[in-house]
Amino acid sequence: MRRKKIILLSMLAAIICAAQNTLSVEPPAGAVLVLSARGDGSQVYTCTDGHWTLKAPDARLLDERGQAIGAHFAGPTWRLTDGSEVKGKMIASRPASDGSSVPSLLLQAVPASGTGKFANVTYIGRTETHGGAAGADPCTSGEKRVPYTAKYSFYTSKQ
Repeated sequence: MRRKKIILLSMLAAIICAAQNTLSVEPPAGAVLVLSARGDGSQVYTCTDGHWTLKAPDARLLDERGQAIGAHFAGPTWRLTDGSEVKGKMIASRPASDGSSVPSLLLQAVPASGTGKFANVTYIGRTETHGGAAGADPCTSGEKRVPYTAKYSFYTSKQ
C-alpha cells in the first residue's frame, strides 16, 4: 500500500511539474504589440531569513539599436523616456529551462500614467531571459545584484 502511495505521489508531482512548464505566458487573443524592448541590468536581492528575496529589478530598456528608451524598476514598473509608465501584476509564469535565469512572465497592467506609448498598455510579457536568478546559496545579510537580460513586450487590447 505504501509503495502505491509513493508511486501515485510521484506521478502527481510529474504532472504538476509538466503543467508548470507549459503555462502560457502569451497575451490573450486580440492583444496587439505596441512595443518590444530588451531589458539589460540586474535583479536585486536582499537577504531575508537566510534566503535571497527579490527586492527589485534595476534595468535599462533598450530599442533594437541598443539605445536606451526607458527603465525597469520596483513595482514592477516600466517607464519610457516619453514620460509614460506602466506597472504590472503577474498572472502567469513559466520557469526558465536553464536554472540560472529568471522565469518568463505574463503580467497584467495596472492603470498606466502619462500620454505616451505606455498609456494604453494592458499586458506585459517577459521572455528570452538570460541570468538574473538568485541561486540557492544561503545568506546571512546584505544585498546581491545578479545581471540579466530579457525581452519585454508591451501589448494593448484591441478596441
